[in-house]
Amino acid sequence: MRRSIWAGRALSGLAVLFLLFDAVSHFVKPAPVAEAFARLGFPLDLGPALAVIVLVCTAFYVIPQTGALGAILLTGYFGGAVATHVRVRDPLFDTVFPIIFGMLVWAGVYLRDARLRALISIHRSDS
Repeated sequence: MRRSIWAGRALSGLAVLFLLFDAVSHFVKPAPVAEAFARLGFPLDLGPALAVIVLVCTAFYVIPQTGALGAILLTGYFGGAVATHVRVRDPLFDTVFPIIFGMLVWAGVYLRDARLRALISIHRSDS
């Protein structure tokens, strides 16, 4: 039990570090971010708004009592990313990466939250 909690914290920590990096890059707007915004059809001035959205979702994710809600909100954020990449016909990895990352987010919260594990658990019958 203790191992799963620590594994969940480690996975969640990796996810949070990436999300914080993503948010900062939306505020700072280095050349690769500006190029990505242009390629995806987003005005660069939306960067700070997207950064605030991801920061709020991440804040919900790191608070133990609201971790599952944060994972749900981040899933919506990642879904928008997938739709955007599909719309511009990006390569497969660019399109699938938000899905993989969403799985990392959910694995982290699943392992660190016993209530969520109980809610999602599959009950076996002896019959």
